[in-house]
Amino acid sequence: MKICQITWEFPPRVVGGIASHVHDLSKALVRMGHEVYVVTLDFPGAPNFEEVDGVKVYRAPSEVGHPHFLTWTLLFNHSIEKRVADVGVDFDVLHVHDWLTAPAGIAAKHFLRKPLVTTIHSTEYGRSTLHSVDSMTIDGLEWWATYEANKVIVTTWSMRHEVCGHFKVPWDKVWIIPNAVDAAKFQVDVDKGAVRQRYGVGWGEKLILYVGRLVPQKGVEYLIQAVPKISAKYPGAKFVIVGEGWLRGHLEWLANQTGQRWRINFTGFIPDSELVVLMRSADVLVVPSVYEPFGIVALEGMAAGVPVVASQVGGLAEVVEHDRTGVYVYMRNPDSIAWGVDRVLSNSGHAEWLVRNGLEAVRKVYSWEAVAKKTTELYEDVVKGGAK
Repeated sequence: MKICQITWEFPPRVVGGIASHVHDLSKALVRMGHEVYVVTLDFPGAPNFEEVDGVKVYRAPSEVGHPHFLTWTLLFNHSIEKRVADVGVDFDVLHVHDWLTAPAGIAAKHFLRKPLVTTIHSTEYGRSTLHSVDSMTIDGLEWWATYEANKVIVTTWSMRHEVCGHFKVPWDKVWIIPNAVDAAKFQVDVDKGAVRQRYGVGWGEKLILYVGRLVPQKGVEYLIQAVPKISAKYPGAKFVIVGEGWLRGHLEWLANQTGQRWRINFTGFIPDSELVVLMRSADVLVVPSVYEPFGIVALEGMAAGVPVVASQVGGLAEVVEHDRTGVYVYMRNPDSIAWGVDRVLSNSGHAEWLVRNGLEAVRKVYSWEAVAKKTTELYEDVVKGGAK
């Protein structure tokens, strides 16, 4: 089968989780014997065409820039649409990821007369409750993507309810195919002492880790507010916050307000290779989201062998099984986060049991092979039905 994945981000352009999702899914589909073409946006230093792990990657030049993100998105969709046409392949199916390339995917569906699959990784309604004109426009683009698609993919039951309820999509049009993680990537030898020292964590101290974007829906402020509560019981606790986002300035101000800023290390963005060894060196991974369609970071923590403390919200509540593969805490609740961290740190035997169960779940349920197989079944279903 000839598959065209259309996405605005693909390595080395990595903004959120879509880049790694499309990369890993595409590689798994290639291993199954499919021809996979990725059409994406250009990035400084990246070639216009390259083959990566058997995946043919075509990058479209962003011909017209604009400081307003939504305007720029609508402009670069025209470039991506032209790039899809330039590839000149008789695709069997087109697969668009989120609203950012929905216009290009919808146009390609009509001029190529091929079926379209759309993955909704999250919704603007869930992320922001439509607080502005731009949010309402993005919400409209998401609706349009679900309307034009032959089938819609979501990663969890909670997202299926959200998409069907908000966009009025027929229940049988939406397939649940979970996200996945490459467990082998995390099975590397690590000098944990050296890694911890790089981040200011000494012998006998506890490394409490957060990984993700610094935006309101990730709930990082509630972890920061829990710092004094956690450190009261664990005086050697250190907190490493990995990621970038527009909320960083406020979060650093909030860290100063705790009176324990010296415990909190904002690293910014770090490369994947460094992230792997940092995860494997942590004592606890906290995922304090207030909105989370899936929660890939929790899966990565399980694959890395670190106990996970996560908000019982959205997709996280489906990925993590309380007191078996991780620990649930209440969202927006620093006291609950402190309790969850203590639940892990106070009982090393229980923490090891959580890690073993998490690794087993990753290998059996959340492998890219399983996800690619299910995605192929969906492609075959839409190809059989033809373009509509």
